[in-house]
Amino acid sequence: MRVLYARHAKRVFHYLMRFTRDSAAAEDLTNDVFIDVWKGGNRFEGRSQASTWLLAIARYKALSARRRQRETVDSETVLENWEAPGDTPEVTAQKADKGRRLRECIEQLSQEHREVINLVYYQEKSVKEISEITGAAEATVKTRMFYARKNLSALMAQAGLDRGWP
Repeated sequence: MRVLYARHAKRVFHYLMRFTRDSAAAEDLTNDVFIDVWKGGNRFEGRSQASTWLLAIARYKALSARRRQRETVDSETVLENWEAPGDTPEVTAQKADKGRRLRECIEQLSQEHREVINLVYYQEKSVKEISEITGAAEATVKTRMFYARKNLSALMAQAGLDRGWP
């Protein structure tokens, strides 16, 4: 269990953070996911990767929490102050600004499109894995990804993010 937690807790937390936009809720839900795994780990059939299984549990937990609590919570900036070694203060500020603007563009997408963007780009999941996590058909996932990319591209162009990084 320790190894499973060490390998996947951060990924589950970041997925839930993007889903809930609340670090405290994401942390609580992450703990709930691993408690459920501890209690019912024998239900894992090995048909998918452990990370796919964990993200499916996390998604279910987040959706259940959202149904219980209908009010929206402002997102906290995740990785706002991340700095690559060797970056100058100016480059760091430019990256932070572009990252903030990109998050604002993603926030303007529908829930389904935000979720598919999160799973593809941040969780690095395949269409098949996203289908397993969300319960949507693979064709539906592909369609959502197409429109999510199209809408995100338009929003990024409006925000002046259609050019390369500094």
